[in-house]
Amino acid sequence: MKLMVIGGGGREHAIIRALKQNPRVEAIYALPGNAGMEGDAILVPIGAKDIPAQVEFAKTHGIDFAVVAPDDPLVLGAVDALTEAGIPCFGPKKNAALIEGSKVFAKDLMARYHIPTAACRVFTDLDSALSYAETAPLPQVIKADGLALGKGVIIAETREDAKKALHEMMEDKIFGDSGSQVVMEEFLTGPEVSVLAFTDGKTIRPMVSSMDHKRAHDGDTGLNTGGMGTVAPNPYYSPEIAQVCMDTIFRPTIDAMAKEGRPFAGCLYFGLMLTPQGPKVIEYNCRFGDPETQVVLPLLESDLLTIMEACANGTLDQVEVRFAHKHACCVVLASEGYPTHYEKGYPVTLPEEPEDSCIYIAGAARKDGRLVTNGGRVLGAVAVADTLPQAIDRAYALADSVHFDNAYCRRDIGQRALAAGKEQ
Repeated sequence: MKLMVIGGGGREHAIIRALKQNPRVEAIYALPGNAGMEGDAILVPIGAKDIPAQVEFAKTHGIDFAVVAPDDPLVLGAVDALTEAGIPCFGPKKNAALIEGSKVFAKDLMARYHIPTAACRVFTDLDSALSYAETAPLPQVIKADGLALGKGVIIAETREDAKKALHEMMEDKIFGDSGSQVVMEEFLTGPEVSVLAFTDGKTIRPMVSSMDHKRAHDGDTGLNTGGMGTVAPNPYYSPEIAQVCMDTIFRPTIDAMAKEGRPFAGCLYFGLMLTPQGPKVIEYNCRFGDPETQVVLPLLESDLLTIMEACANGTLDQVEVRFAHKHACCVVLASEGYPTHYEKGYPVTLPEEPEDSCIYIAGAARKDGRLVTNGGRVLGAVAVADTLPQAIDRAYALADSVHFDNAYCRRDIGQRALAAGKEQ
């Protein structure tokens, strides 16, 4: 089989590595991929949002199956276009991808179907939002309605911070049209859990849980990022809580989307808060999370391509989805200054990958024959082990054996999970 994976980051590298394990796979094309994937895929210089070019490439190169990984092409309708061209495809269609494409839609869906989430108000008018910010309880959670590279959420500790965020989103348009509407939510407390789930629109198979680390610096300080590291499984996510989530969140969401005429097939990401009142939805994503994918897929024992094909053709109930009873840790190496301003072009020296460890490249290019940095998040160093302390130690040992100027990483990935494990 010839496969096509749309996207170019660490998540896509992890997906490609997992797909390669199926003996039916002859070739994998990455559109556009990045230079760090050259040993695993054939790079094609077609952007993730260039849907007409993707369709043309798939038709002319005899692509048997496509995976659309990032949010932008999903929300723009890449799966619809590829499917119409006769290319089987993993990922939700445009009308289902709206669950991430519009936070207002997602909040309305949860309200209609009684899916637990934070109370909120929606604003399209800056003055009304500013007026509400004067009286709403602190801290205030302010979200741009549309896609914003995972950075469209501000937690305002003061009223001044809230008003500043509203001006930036709605007036200065720092997130473009995504900030034309904003959602102002109550601030929830409790451990956060990420759960990705395979679904064909009817059957749902949750993957192993994970814990993301969004803030740029140690101790959960600094700006929100796309993610500085992850561990899996999440120690707060017990079998009892998993059953509650299935009954009150996962199953109701899939059923709600089907009832709305928007059946969701692909990977649905549930960002959850385990509040004192029970699990609640913080956000939905219409695709694999990044860097959650980098710890979840190395624990997958079943065949990824077989599962993806079942999601696409509606037969997920007939396929086994099994994960190893092990632990995984991903440490992200980023360029100093990320997520704001950073320099690119520094040569990268990679080590040999030890057993049960791997390096997923997120932002790299080829210059004068050398691999060089080409993004804020450059790579993820991942290790799998029998225990969480072992996975963390091995992931950091691997990260520390990578060299490029201007590199930085958080030194506390997994420490909250370790502390949680000791509490229980």
